[in-house]
Amino acid sequence: MSLAHQDNEGVFVESQDDVTPHRERSESREDTRTHQSPIAALRDTVDGHASEHSSTPTTTPISQGIASELNSRFEGGEHSGINKRTRSTPGWLKDFETGEGLSDEEDLAMFSSSDDPTSYEEAKEEDKWVVAMKYEMSSIERNNTWELVEAPKAIKPTGVKWVFKTKLNEKGEVDKHNARLVVKGYAQRKGVDYNELYAPMARWDTVRSIVAVASQRNWEIFQLDVKSVFLNGELKETVYVEQPPGFIHKGEEHKVCKLKKALYGLKQAPRAWFKRIEGYFLREGFMKSQYDHTLFIKKEHKDVVIVSLYVDDLIYTGNNRELCESFKCSMMSEFEMSDLGKMRYFLGVEVDQNKYGIQMHQKKYAKEIIEMFNMWEVNGVNNPIVPGALVTKTGDKNKVDESLYKSLVGSLMYLTVTRPDLMYAVCFVSRFMADPREEHLQVSKRILRYVKATYDYGLTYARNASLKLKVYMDSDYARDVDDRKSTSGYVCILSNAAVSWSSQKQEIVALSSTEAEYVAATSCACHSVWLKGLLEEISEESVGTVEIQCDNSSTIKLSKNPVMHRRTKHIEVRFHYLRDLVNDEKIQLMFCSTKDQVADVLTKPVKLEVFEKMRDMLGVHKIEELN
Repeated sequence: MSLAHQDNEGVFVESQDDVTPHRERSESREDTRTHQSPIAALRDTVDGHASEHSSTPTTTPISQGIASELNSRFEGGEHSGINKRTRSTPGWLKDFETGEGLSDEEDLAMFSSSDDPTSYEEAKEEDKWVVAMKYEMSSIERNNTWELVEAPKAIKPTGVKWVFKTKLNEKGEVDKHNARLVVKGYAQRKGVDYNELYAPMARWDTVRSIVAVASQRNWEIFQLDVKSVFLNGELKETVYVEQPPGFIHKGEEHKVCKLKKALYGLKQAPRAWFKRIEGYFLREGFMKSQYDHTLFIKKEHKDVVIVSLYVDDLIYTGNNRELCESFKCSMMSEFEMSDLGKMRYFLGVEVDQNKYGIQMHQKKYAKEIIEMFNMWEVNGVNNPIVPGALVTKTGDKNKVDESLYKSLVGSLMYLTVTRPDLMYAVCFVSRFMADPREEHLQVSKRILRYVKATYDYGLTYARNASLKLKVYMDSDYARDVDDRKSTSGYVCILSNAAVSWSSQKQEIVALSSTEAEYVAATSCACHSVWLKGLLEEISEESVGTVEIQCDNSSTIKLSKNPVMHRRTKHIEVRFHYLRDLVNDEKIQLMFCSTKDQVADVLTKPVKLEVFEKMRDMLGVHKIEELN
C-alpha cells in the first residue's frame, strides 16, 4: 500500500507502506475535512488517490516502530527508492510563498510591510531616524511637555516607546520620516490616570458640504497641519512616564517625567488637544456650530471664515482672502503649523480645485487596495453587484479567512467617502463579516473588479451651480432574504454632486411597501433637518423647506394626515415625527418617477443602464473629463 506524504520541499511523495486502513482513513477524512486548511485538504486528496490505486490492499495498520522509522526517513530527507511526483501549483496557491531557500533575514524581510524600524535599537543605526527623533525631542522641549522629578514611591511610571513611520504624499513619494514618542496608554487606569476621553471629529458630510458651498461660490479652500498636535494639549491629571530610550539624562537615570501636557498614546490626549484649540477659536471670535462641534465660523460684517477641524488637520475657506490670511498667521503664531497651501490631500482624499469646480477622489487609495488584494490583472466590470443577486448569510459551505474578508470590506468602506455608487454593494457585503463564506468573498471581489474599472472616478462639485438642496429617498421592501427586513437609502445633492448619502437595513420588519417607504422617509427627514441647519450656518442663506423626492404616493399621503390609520396604527410613534416636520413645513415629500429616483442605487442592485444614469446624477464622474 502506498503512503502519500509531503516532504520538506512541499512535494508530495509516495512510499510502499500504509499507516491507516483504507476504510478508517476515508471515514476520518470525511469527519475532519470541514475543519482543515486548504493545504491539508489537498494533502488528503493525494492520500486518497494513492490508496485507491495501490496494488496490494491491506486491512491492518503497520507497527508503530515502522511508522516512526518512515517518518524519520522523510524528515531526514532520505528519499532513495521512493517515487517522487511533481505536482503543478493550483491557481489559488500561485501567490503563496513557502520561504524555501531564503535566509532568516530574507524571510523576515518578505513579511515586513515596510522598511520602517520597529525599535529604537534599529532606528539609531540610521541617520535619518536619529534626526527625526531629535526633532521630536526638540518639539517636546519647546512645548514644555514635562519636567524631571524624583519617582514617587507608590506610583509606577508608565512606559514609553518610539514609533517610526515614513509618510508619503498623494503621489506615493516620501514626504518625511516621522518619529513619535508614544506612551503605552494601555497601562493607564480609569479614574487614576484619566477620566473623560471623548473628543469630537469632523464628519465627512460636513467636509463635503463645505467643499460644495465653496465650489458654488468660487471660494478657495486651504489646509493647515498642526505639528506634534497632542503635545499642545494641557493635562489636568497627574501622569508620570519613563524617560525616552536614547535620551536619558546622565546622572538622573532614576528620575521620571511628570507630564504637564499630553503625549501621543495617552488616552486623554485627543480630548486635551480639542479643549485647547476650542478655547483658542472662541478667544479669536469664532462661533462653534450647533450641528458639528468641530466646525467654527467667524463673521466680520459681510466677510466670513469657515474652519473644519479633524484632529491635527484643518481646512478653512471664506469670501475674503485677507481675512483667511489673517487667520492663518494667527494660527501659526499660536501653534507650530505646516502651511499646506490649497487643499489637495486631506485624510487620504485627493482634492483638485480648478476652473470647472472642485473634485474629490481617491484614485491613489483605489489603486492601493486593488494591488493589495492582487486584483490589478483581472478584467473590470461595469457595475459593482449583479442585478437580482440573492445572497444569504449561510451562503455555501466553504468558509474563508475572516481576517482577509474583514480587511477587504474595511478597505472598501473607506472608499465610499467619495464613491456613493459603491455604498449599497459595500454595505451589503459587510453584513456577512461574522461568518464569511466563499460566495460572500466572490461578491466582494466583484466590487473590486468594478473599482478596477472606475478607480479614477470621483465627485465633482460644479462652479456657480444652484445652491438648492436636492434630496432623494427610497426603500426596497423585504430585500433581505434572511430576516425580511427592508433597506433604506437616501442621498443629498448640492452643487450637482452628492454631499451626504446612506444605505442601511431597517431595524424593524415592515409589513408593507408603504411602511418601508415611510420608515425610510423618516430617517431621511431627520438627516435633512440636520443638513439644512448646517448649510444655513455655512452659507448664511435660508435653505427653506427641504423637498424630499419619493416615488411612493401612499407614503406622501400618510406623511400629511392619518388617512390610513387602520393600516398604520402598528407603526412606532417615533416614525410619525415625519408628520410634525411636514406640518411645520420644514420637510415636504414630493412625488417623483421611479426612473428619476437617484436613491434607487442605494437600496438594491439595478440594471447597468439605470446604474450608469444614477451614477451620473450622483455627480460621480471620471476625473480627467474636466481637467
